[in-house]
Amino acid sequence: MGLAISVFNKCRAPKVSKMGTKILLFFSNFFLILFLSSHQSFAQNEEIKRSDFPEHFLFGTATSSYQIEGAYDEDGKGVSNWDVFSHIPGKVKNNDTGDVANDHYHRFLGDIELMHSMGMNAYRFSISWTRILPKGRFGKVNRRGVTFYNKIIDRLLLKGIELFLTIHHFDLPIELDQRFGSWMSSQMQ
Repeated sequence: MGLAISVFNKCRAPKVSKMGTKILLFFSNFFLILFLSSHQSFAQNEEIKRSDFPEHFLFGTATSSYQIEGAYDEDGKGVSNWDVFSHIPGKVKNNDTGDVANDHYHRFLGDIELMHSMGMNAYRFSISWTRILPKGRFGKVNRRGVTFYNKIIDRLLLKGIELFLTIHHFDLPIELDQRFGSWMSSQMQ
């Protein structure tokens, strides 16, 4: 696993999602379909068409880097608070971790092709802070992490998918968590 036991004992515990660390790439579609199927203006057997929506309506998907990427110790990525927390036995249901997750790190081209083939025109995703700055503000930029996200952005643009980027989605370098106690410290803010 590559994580020191001493790191486990010092980690502040983030909130655990009831869904664990594995999230389906297109989970947001479920809610859209659920909403539309319960809406009274659509008859039970009536087909829902894209033309039923305003011209600039965005059909998209959303993900979180920790829950989808995997590759938690590849290409210079640092250790995050979630990497540490999820490795503490009993803290996450089924002891799931984001070590592999949906393996988006290795499968992003296929994932984007799937979005495109489904007619999605928007994608909200987050960047793993530790993939770009492995030690937070202490250390160098991880160029391989920057390249990974550039490839995602380039492919989304090529496929005509509008991107919405989340800079921080509750995972941060463990070094910052241990030094400053996370966002409660003015040194983090």
